[in-house]
Amino acid sequence: MKKFGVVAIVGSPNAGKSTLLNNLVGVKISIVSPKVQTTRSTMKGICVKGDSQIVFMDTPGIFRPQKKLEKTIVKHAWSGAHNADVILLIIDSTKGITENDEMIIKSISKEEVPCYVALNKVDKIKKDKLFNMAEKLAEFNVFKEIFMISAQTGERVDVLTDILFDSMPEGEWQFSEDEMTDAPMKFIAQEFTREQIFLLLDKELPYNMAVETDKWEVDENGKTIIYQTIYVIKDSQKAIVLGKGGSMIKKIGMNSRKNIQKLLDGPVHLQLFIKIKENWVEIPDLCL
Repeated sequence: MKKFGVVAIVGSPNAGKSTLLNNLVGVKISIVSPKVQTTRSTMKGICVKGDSQIVFMDTPGIFRPQKKLEKTIVKHAWSGAHNADVILLIIDSTKGITENDEMIIKSISKEEVPCYVALNKVDKIKKDKLFNMAEKLAEFNVFKEIFMISAQTGERVDVLTDILFDSMPEGEWQFSEDEMTDAPMKFIAQEFTREQIFLLLDKELPYNMAVETDKWEVDENGKTIIYQTIYVIKDSQKAIVLGKGGSMIKKIGMNSRKNIQKLLDGPVHLQLFIKIKENWVEIPDLCL
């Protein structure tokens, strides 16, 4: 009998959710940066083992939102959790169990689905501290099991996935065996460009920008031609994205193109443009 289910990966910003999803799928589909709130929308990764298929949903980091865009992002994260068969909470063990983590635990305790928790980044912390955190998590009486993993190195991720695959309900698969995500390639491509903006630009600037794919076609030689627009709020931001002599936008494009080529396994021409759109945060398709 086949099994199918949806696992919502939730947690505080920068807990390692996107890194875990990429590890599970075996290829980079979800962007990662040291900055919080890099993930704005839910990315789905599809995994198969034996007769079981799981859709893992990498949700945006959950926190107490203040701005309109933040509220939209957090609402998106919780909608993923509400529609899941299983909830997997990821906690950055190097930060301990924070007040924000406790807020999330309180919220998911109200969900009527099995909940698991994984202490992540165990390769960067002493074991006695890990065991102390595990004891504290057990006291919440919310989780069926507590795991200790490293999404970066893959340590004990197989132990986690074995349990999750076994816990899936019976049901027909919703995707073919070779599918790794239901996200359009052009969306992943624009996310790769947004990732480079987060990695290369300072402080708050990346939060004031969005990326949209305007053109996607394959020429007669098999090269994928992509045009993308980076939206900024004001002219001074446009100058920073361009860089001296166009150096910054060239670097953003070059790094993004490498990731897109690896994903598509073929040659790519990526052309980036910059436009000023003061109200882009009001446009849902650009926010998420």
